[in-house]
Amino acid sequence: MRNLVPSWIRVPIVFFIIFGAVEFFIDSGDKPAFVEYPVVMLFLLLVLLILIAIEAIVGALENVMLHKLDEEAKARFLAEKESSVKFTWLKETYNKLLGQKPIEEEGEIILDHNYDGIKELDNDLPPWWLYGFYISIVFAAVYLLRYHVFNGPSQIDELETELVEARTAIEAYKKTAKGLVDVNTVTQLTEAADLSAGKKTFETNCVACHMADGGGGIGPNLTDKHWILGGDIKSIFKTVSEGGRSGKGMIAWKTQLKPLEIAQVASYVLTFQGTTPANPKDPEGDLMVDDSSETTSDESIEETAIETVVDSTQVTLAN
Repeated sequence: MRNLVPSWIRVPIVFFIIFGAVEFFIDSGDKPAFVEYPVVMLFLLLVLLILIAIEAIVGALENVMLHKLDEEAKARFLAEKESSVKFTWLKETYNKLLGQKPIEEEGEIILDHNYDGIKELDNDLPPWWLYGFYISIVFAAVYLLRYHVFNGPSQIDELETELVEARTAIEAYKKTAKGLVDVNTVTQLTEAADLSAGKKTFETNCVACHMADGGGGIGPNLTDKHWILGGDIKSIFKTVSEGGRSGKGMIAWKTQLKPLEIAQVASYVLTFQGTTPANPKDPEGDLMVDDSSETTSDESIEETAIETVVDSTQVTLAN
């Protein structure tokens, strides 16, 4: 059976079977395994070299056995071997890469050494080996110039670049994936669908303590500007997620609500600001002043002080 399938067909078939098995069993995502994991490429190259070496050894053993056959058996063996080859140009290319002498011409390169009937051939190195050696020299020279003379990016530089790209991709993904929100990335949601979902969550879990209009009951009033644990979106998200003050206040809802639901209900709570509930509870906590208002007040105070100094100077000069 082996003589019916030449080695230049056997080697690629076996190699691609192993290659397919590697791709099947190694999870490499969208990329081929040998691209995602360079060690896989090294493994496949090693397998290919081993297959070629096995074929070379088997071929050498066949040659040894062939010399021990009588003329009739030798002719029959060669005829069967020749009949198995259909594509002569492939066989010729394969033989050129091996650089072997035909069996009929091996007598020209037989050395005088004789070890118990085993004779040694003076074959040159296979062309494929020489070409591979020359290519490795060229590759080494290019690599030396690229990375050691012209300071090309090292593996550390490439790793840092990939990490930056990965962080950027993660941040971009988080902006579109609302479900990955946390206290550090949460922003106030303004879309009607999110506010509607937040209202539903509020009416299901929060009305008992804060009333439907946010006026407060057991819990504090949500319509005024006084807040116990902060009134910005991040503070409200953290309060809903982690719970209120230790020993009192509401429970931590992170075990019952998803991060997106917490962000939605926190955004809905902010819509109560400036509304007038039916029975508002007295303010609790600290007064939260808008940063822009505070900045405007500071500027007004500074302008007033400057005007006072100017007026005083004018009065002094007049006197």
